[in-house]
Amino acid sequence: MRTFIAQASRLALAAFFVSGCVASDTTQVSDDARVTITIESWRNDDVSVWRDKIIPAFESRHRNIHVVFAPTAPAAYDAGLNAKLASGTAGDLITCRPFDTSLALYTKGRLVGLNGLTGLFNFGDVARSAWITDDGKTVYCVPMASVIHGFFYNKDVFDKYGITEPDTRNEFMTALRTLKSRGEQALVMGTADRWESATVGFQNIGPNYWKGEEGRKALIAGTAKYTDAPYTQTWAELATWTPYLPADFSAMAYPSAQSRFTLGKGAIYPTGSWEIAQFRKEAAFTLGIFPPPVGTAGDVCYISDHTDIAMGLNAAAKHPAEARLFLEWLTSQEFAELYSNALPGFFTLANHQITVMDPLAKEFLSWRTKCRSTIRNASQILSRGAPSLEDELWRVTAAVLNGTLTPAQAGREVQTGLDTWYKP
Repeated sequence: MRTFIAQASRLALAAFFVSGCVASDTTQVSDDARVTITIESWRNDDVSVWRDKIIPAFESRHRNIHVVFAPTAPAAYDAGLNAKLASGTAGDLITCRPFDTSLALYTKGRLVGLNGLTGLFNFGDVARSAWITDDGKTVYCVPMASVIHGFFYNKDVFDKYGITEPDTRNEFMTALRTLKSRGEQALVMGTADRWESATVGFQNIGPNYWKGEEGRKALIAGTAKYTDAPYTQTWAELATWTPYLPADFSAMAYPSAQSRFTLGKGAIYPTGSWEIAQFRKEAAFTLGIFPPPVGTAGDVCYISDHTDIAMGLNAAAKHPAEARLFLEWLTSQEFAELYSNALPGFFTLANHQITVMDPLAKEFLSWRTKCRSTIRNASQILSRGAPSLEDELWRVTAAVLNGTLTPAQAGREVQTGLDTWYKP
């Protein structure tokens, strides 16, 4: 009987969501009759968005459910969450980091497999890749959003010197040379926080060399290596940036690079869509963006559309049925549009057609229709051993920019480290 009821419920939900509309429950429910579900998260900077926009939208459709968003400081989240899960005090819903951190929770039985959610058909392979088992059979978190890599630039400075957004690498280098010749700080980036070099440098421009998902999956399969041309060419391009970076770039941390750009002390800043809200507040000039330049005009372009955040169901949830209703709602077009607009620069991973209001966010999102999406190539599987591939990419990419490693040396060191533990 229980199985029959569960199947009937799933069929009802399927009809509900496929129809494209979610019925509102306008029945008034007393506080005593309401069920409270709690969300664990590290996004403590998003409290007002959840409290004022997201949760009210869900509760207006489910009057019998009250949702509490209870974030922890990002640095303390993983340890705090594990302690709560061990003691049985964690919330019903768990905000999921991408890849191995959340996979470990699933394999330990802390998260529930979610293949039964009808709305999961709204997400493609790239969207699911960060929250699916290695065999590709079980999704354990509902994908919520990604961030897109690219370049911000000072449009006022570009206009002053008649520089247009570069489409190709040659045009990009021409822009850098022009800016430097006019006494402008052309490019802002530091290497003191080594992750910056790899994340907004290597992983930003690299997909155009290794052809996005094709190259990323080839590394996992063992049919490609970091000593191959697409990777050494990526480092070689980064090495050409060095003359256009600030004189003290090797001592510059990420917050300093952000500040210099928004203060107008640099014309181009490689980064990603996550900067939109902060840059809008701090920059006194007109902001522009462009995607990673391609080799030749007309080439297929690739963007790092990196999976960032998802949500799963605590296996020990006090109210699993109500929590599942919330997860189903996360797969809807309503949530996709609401979240993408409430947090400009964090884009739904669902296939829904949505309207994004922020002009910069809208432009970032438009790149999905022009370019092929991929994710950072060290994130899935390849950073599980020692040395961690991600850590190695941070180290060698900073060294290439600093001039202490050649591109060929960087490739050999990364591949040698990977070969010590990873066997496809």
